[in-house]
Amino acid sequence: MIDVIKLLKENKEITDYKVNGFKAASYEHFYVKGKLETVRVTDTEDATVTVYVDGDGVKGDSSFSVYSSMTEEQVKDKISAAAQRAKLVKNKPYDLPVGDKLDVSIKSNIEEHDPADLAHKIAKAVEKADCYKNGSINALEIFIYKETSTVINSRGIENSQVGYRAMIEAIPTWTEKGESVELYEAYHFTDFNADEITAEIDERMREVRDRRVAVKPQPCTANVVLPAKEFSSVIREITDSLNFVSVYSHANVFSKGDKIQKAPVGDLLTVTMRHEVKGSRFSAVFDGDGVTLKDKVVIDGGVASAYYGSHRFGSYLGEEITGNLGCVGVEKGTLTQEEIELEPYFECVSLSGIQLDLYNDYIGGEIRLAYYFDGKTKTPVTGISMSAKLSDVLNDIRLSQKTVVKGAYEGPEKVLVKNMTIV
Repeated sequence: MIDVIKLLKENKEITDYKVNGFKAASYEHFYVKGKLETVRVTDTEDATVTVYVDGDGVKGDSSFSVYSSMTEEQVKDKISAAAQRAKLVKNKPYDLPVGDKLDVSIKSNIEEHDPADLAHKIAKAVEKADCYKNGSINALEIFIYKETSTVINSRGIENSQVGYRAMIEAIPTWTEKGESVELYEAYHFTDFNADEITAEIDERMREVRDRRVAVKPQPCTANVVLPAKEFSSVIREITDSLNFVSVYSHANVFSKGDKIQKAPVGDLLTVTMRHEVKGSRFSAVFDGDGVTLKDKVVIDGGVASAYYGSHRFGSYLGEEITGNLGCVGVEKGTLTQEEIELEPYFECVSLSGIQLDLYNDYIGGEIRLAYYFDGKTKTPVTGISMSAKLSDVLNDIRLSQKTVVKGAYEGPEKVLVKNMTIV
């Protein structure tokens, strides 16, 4: 690729600059009904350039993309145009982060495998779950990535980070009595474990099976068990209110010292924004500004204890800079499966997404598949929605003792919320 740094240094209108580079090498397998149809290998490289122009008490910025197909003259023109645009932006001034060279790699056992061999092992692990008489994996796509992210700025930062990850896209299908139900599954991981892959796909196979026979229950008020994926969305919504950007723009619902759980009788929430969760593709050592990330406890015992976020807005607020932390950890609670089963409950498997309104104290969601436990048996149910006051839910919340990793989240595997309205 063209030497963008050299061209940026040549432009005298620019005060500062930042270049975010990204390289990705992928190895891909595509299967149709268990047969390998296509193998594809790709390599891509691009960059995003941000130029900064200081004015009279203001700092402007503008960004553009650079591709390997571009000529030197085209990049020069892009730089000049971006500098002119930056002069029109009147942001509050701040200094870019400073630093030295950093060259790191996120730990992953994917690096230890030959990509072709690993793709076959992943396919075998998926195939092991394709063992139901009326079920099948109609389509399977496997992607294995090596990704390199770089950040270079005019204040001495030259950071490089290598990460490995894989993704499975599958279409579990259940056909019975001439009717078929399909489910789309996207499963991401950074460490290969054949048994975990088999268990994940097997769970999806049973889910697509049960969707076909699920029934709609009568409206009621009941306890609901949320899976980690949905609970992580609740936590993210709350912690977003503690981000430097939200605080600076006065869009935050919670401030330091506020009680997130106003009258707790359940488990207390302790939440840490983290730079790394083992197994998560969102783990990082530095952020897009090149800032080395620092973990931060933002909710401690149900009380908002700190803010976190980017260099720019942390500078505006005079807060300790943590960088843009991409992962979150929630401390485990005291809940056991035996306690869950003391009363009837709905255990959610699939939702259209948690709906959270911090301003109006609301939590809800449409349930696509859940299991209703009446004290003796479990029945698959669908076509229902749940809702409650968020403050009541947070006060009574119970967190499981067992923890899991889902996406950028590490925390309780199950969360019990009480007295949800089911319609």
